[in-house]
Formats: sequence, C-alpha cells, structure tokens
Amino acid sequence: MLDILAPWVGILGLIGFAGLAGLKHPVDKARAGAGIRLLGLFGLAGLAGIWIPGAGAVGAAGALGLWNHQSPKLALWGKLGWASLAGLPYLVRHFWGRLRERPD
Repeated sequence: MLDILAPWVGILGLIGFAGLAGLKHPVDKARAGAGIRLLGLFGLAGLAGIWIPGAGAVGAAGALGLWNHQSPKLALWGKLGWASLAGLPYLVRHFWGRLRERPD
C-alpha cells in the first residue's frame, strides 16, 4: 500500500516551498512559535525523496518556517507544513530496512 501512495505523498513536499515566502515577509520576532519555525529546517530532508519514494513529503516541513505568521494566509501555509509527517513512514521503512540488512 505504501508503494502505491509514494508518488502522491511525495508531491506534498512541494508545500515546503511556501516557506520561502518567509524570506520576503519574515515572521515578527516577537511572535511565539520560534521553536516550531526552526523545524522548517527539516524541510531539507525532503531531498531524500530523490532516492526514497514518498520521503519527499518531509520537504513540507519547510513551510513550518511560517508558523504563527502575522499574515493569516501565510500562517495557513505554515500549518500545512505538518503534512511532512506523511513522509516519515517512508523514511523509517527505508532506514529500518537498511539496519536489518547490516551484517553483524
């Protein structure tokens, strides 16, 4: 089932490009949620989607850089960054399989 959904789940990673809007319209430093905004760096893990089908969805974490933005539109994109969780099963399956293949 995971293999069938992998291409579609990987497309969710495109949401992460919304985080680039934070370069032009940064979040006010006084707003809460700086820790969650730092999770936007995990959007770079979406590059794993090149090698691991479905893992590209982790790239959606890049949108978390807009978390609690003063603009309601950009704040919505920040909330969509949680779609990155859809790529975690693909990463776990990949790395778990690699650990099991290791010779002792």
